[in-house]
Amino acid sequence: MEMIAGADDDGRRLDRLLRKALPELPLSAIHRLLRWGRVLTEGRPGGAADRIRAGTVIRILEEGASVICSGKRSSTSGPVRGKGVSLDILREAPGLLIVNKPAGMGVHGPSSGGETLETLVRSFLADQLSPSLSFKPGPLHRLDRNTSGVMVFSSSLEGARRFSALIREERVSKGYIALVEGTIKEDETWEDHLIRDRFLGKSFTAEPGAGTKRALARVKPLARAAGFSLISLEISTGRTHQIRVQAAARGHPLAGDVKYGGKSRKGGFLLHAHTLEFPWPGSAGSAGEELIRVSAPLPGGFRKTIAGLFGAGLQYLDFPFNDEYV
Repeated sequence: MEMIAGADDDGRRLDRLLRKALPELPLSAIHRLLRWGRVLTEGRPGGAADRIRAGTVIRILEEGASVICSGKRSSTSGPVRGKGVSLDILREAPGLLIVNKPAGMGVHGPSSGGETLETLVRSFLADQLSPSLSFKPGPLHRLDRNTSGVMVFSSSLEGARRFSALIREERVSKGYIALVEGTIKEDETWEDHLIRDRFLGKSFTAEPGAGTKRALARVKPLARAAGFSLISLEISTGRTHQIRVQAAARGHPLAGDVKYGGKSRKGGFLLHAHTLEFPWPGSAGSAGEELIRVSAPLPGGFRKTIAGLFGAGLQYLDFPFNDEYV
């Protein structure tokens, strides 16, 4: 097995490159190959801490390759074409690919359908990227399986680093539309500290302290009827399950979000990442940054539910209820 280091790999440690290039192998197996001298760099046995330069030929000897072939491989490794699912691209920017995620599709990880949004993105970008052992296109923020809307993927290592820094600095503004139980009549600001229970797979509100993370959401009611409210939310913090947790903590769980106390509904909860706004370097040759703003239209099922709930006795609350939404 032979690999060639690309520009993104320049200066990286050999063991870390191998960890990225061979995700099916545990770190212990990679270090075993290195100790046994089964990994050659430019024809010589490589060490774990060796710094690799772009263009370096990395060869795994036959005995090492057999270890890899007998290992457990990811079912989603490599490009996978979607079965009846097309990739809805909203915008491309230097280092980024911004897509419209359909509800019900996982972003990454195992999928019963054999495909995820990540595999579709990698398939689309496969012929456009320079060879790299350390970089693979991936999602740069979270959306739950049932959540639809704007999703950002990296198309370069620099793009991944820059966008991740913007998220840490809370310079990425995300706008959502959600259907919640109960009546919300006025604009509200939700500020909490959240803590994640990985064993339960849930997040909870908690007193500020070790292990908690601040969560801030600005909420605007759009319409209300029949015991439900349609709301928009603007967040910049993006904690795991943030909107679901904060809404439930105020007695307004997402309609259908059984995990956080909502009543069951066919199709699950309705949450749509409608807009995303962030500063980004301009195209090649231009100076400074531009403000990128991307929006994704509500999916048909969401629109149909809104029309059914609010078609009679709908109270408009400063909401441009037009074809863009329904």
